[in-house]
Amino acid sequence: MPVTSPVVVRSRRVVLPEGERPADVLVRDGRIALIAAHGTLPVEHPGELADLGDTALLPGLVDTHVHVNEPGRTEWEGFASATRAAAAGGVTTVVDMPLNSIPPTTTAAGLAVKRKTAEGQAWVDLGFWGGAVPGNTPDLEPLHRAGVFGFKSFLAPSGVDEFPHLADDADLEAALAEQARIGALAIIHAEDPAVLAAAPQRPGVHYRDFLASRPADAETAAVARLLAAAHRTGARVHILHVSSAAVLPLLRRARAEGVRVTAETCPHYLTLAAEQVPDGGTAFKCCPPIRDEANRDALWQALAEGEFIAVVSDHSPATADLKQVPEYGGSGDFATAWGGIASLQLGLPAVWTEARRRGHTLADVVRWMSAGPAELAGLDAVKGAIAVGRDADLVAFDPDGEFPVRVAELHHRNPVTPYAGRQLTGAVRTTWLRGRAVDPAAEPFGRLLTRPAGAPSGSR
Repeated sequence: MPVTSPVVVRSRRVVLPEGERPADVLVRDGRIALIAAHGTLPVEHPGELADLGDTALLPGLVDTHVHVNEPGRTEWEGFASATRAAAAGGVTTVVDMPLNSIPPTTTAAGLAVKRKTAEGQAWVDLGFWGGAVPGNTPDLEPLHRAGVFGFKSFLAPSGVDEFPHLADDADLEAALAEQARIGALAIIHAEDPAVLAAAPQRPGVHYRDFLASRPADAETAAVARLLAAAHRTGARVHILHVSSAAVLPLLRRARAEGVRVTAETCPHYLTLAAEQVPDGGTAFKCCPPIRDEANRDALWQALAEGEFIAVVSDHSPATADLKQVPEYGGSGDFATAWGGIASLQLGLPAVWTEARRRGHTLADVVRWMSAGPAELAGLDAVKGAIAVGRDADLVAFDPDGEFPVRVAELHHRNPVTPYAGRQLTGAVRTTWLRGRAVDPAAEPFGRLLTRPAGAPSGSR
């Protein structure tokens, strides 16, 4: 499909908020100006029309959980490589996590460094989370005023020294109380350090040993602690990367008691399973871990029932040596390998492959991966749907296109992903950002985003 910047995009399968139907979409000044019946919008010149035929037209995905790692650990990933990968995967908006970069985004000065570094490097629109760590409560309001979309915290060690976790209830309550006061969203990595410390720690190449070291109880204990603190402080909280279905009853009960809580899960928890991980398969390592097939089925059931507001990548790559990948000379030791899944370019086809097998529709995937994350970040007035007035962030997606994952064709910086060699269904043909086709060989034109003034974070 040619790389163009059309005035009208036409498809027999346009995924709209009310469902899928044939339609013409008129783009004007980077926004969606009109949605008309299929074949009814005239154009003056042939290049002004992109007729996709039966290729589906989706809104651009919004990924609110991406570790770009620049500056400071740019050899792991960077703004240019990450946003090229995003565009290739149909993601038109990325919100970057506050850690793994140096400095972390825990002060307004750190945010300024991050934004300056990102300028001119973004192939998609790019926003930033702030970080809430011990001792930086006075920094939260200035960061919020500067436009971060909310604040990430860890309840267990993050893996990097410059981003410590909220180790005790006093730190957690102070952070949540301040975020409640300023109207910010708290996004939380929820694993309990005491449960982790008590779990068996057996180094080696066997995934079952790593899985035993990060038990589901660590998630449930941390979520219970967080929800109790949110109830006391009135904070709005969001649980990141839920891997264990055991936390779902806790979330339901907390909502019934008036706690404002949402949760997300990730493509790897929905499409991979512990039974598939080979010995030494450290590309699969992440925290919390990929669990068994029965748990995966329970996550899908919860997703179908609306328990999760979003499915987002948690793209957290590292160099091959840090991942200890045997194919690149590593030991395959799960205990020493860096934990993180590289999947930013592959999330849409990975989820669609499994979703279609389970009877879900493209409209379901759009709700999980575009509309929901846009709502979470307070961007749902401009992103997350093909609707009049929204940004013309569009994706031509062939739902029947099949391809094997070849790491040489991925845009992210390091060629390590658990999807390598897998056959996926669903191919991104073209991505448009505000009506302009994204061409990785051309100059990037993504914008740096701030939280819209007055927009509540995580509006559910």
